[in-house]
Amino acid sequence: MAKKPTGKGISNRSGNTSGRGQRDLTVKVKTARGRKLSSTRWLQRQLNDPYVKRAQADGYRGRAAYKILELDDKYRFLVPGARVVDLGCAPGGWCQVAVKRVNALGEKSGKAIGTILGIDLQEVEPIAGCEIYQLDFMEDDADLKVKDWLGGTANVVMSDMAASSSGHKQTDHLRIIALCEAAAYFAFDVLEPGGTFVAKVLAGGAEGELQKLLKQKFDKVANVKPPASRSDSSEKFVVATGFRG
Repeated sequence: MAKKPTGKGISNRSGNTSGRGQRDLTVKVKTARGRKLSSTRWLQRQLNDPYVKRAQADGYRGRAAYKILELDDKYRFLVPGARVVDLGCAPGGWCQVAVKRVNALGEKSGKAIGTILGIDLQEVEPIAGCEIYQLDFMEDDADLKVKDWLGGTANVVMSDMAASSSGHKQTDHLRIIALCEAAAYFAFDVLEPGGTFVAKVLAGGAEGELQKLLKQKFDKVANVKPPASRSDSSEKFVVATGFRG
């Protein structure tokens, strides 16, 4: 994995003054020796991203937490008592959101207690209310292991996975579509009738077969770009509800 750029060479630049006498500060990143221009732009975007700042304030492990929050606000699949599988769960932001919404810690009195299962190839720091396993979900018996850990089938399978970037837009698009299709077939094996599948895809023209596949298996299939997705990103999310079994 590429090493994140450091915060060296950062300065604050004041923006327009608001009516309340407060200044909106824009963080400007100076070009540093040895840092690529793309890294400088990435760092500047991160430092000025309101979702990054919100995630830090709210205790989430990344800005991606707000994507699943916004999707669930619209489609209501993370309900108390739900059994949820999060594929490629690192760093854990989606799991953090799901723990609260399905009542995995039993904090909502009188509500059913849900179960969250996080799956990833790498180790993930523990999350209260979530069971995390280091597993390749594409292994032959991965679905059997997951159902054993859950004690049955799942109500929701969700995935914010993305294949490693090659730097070639069309290649990256094909890779993430293939990964999403693999996640969909896994969902077919572990979801109970009526279940929901949520996954990230990249717009780019090759997702037609995936859409066709999902429409055969689910009652409704929606394609959504939540507000937390950056406007300059080609990512969107497919939300398939009403699994037919």
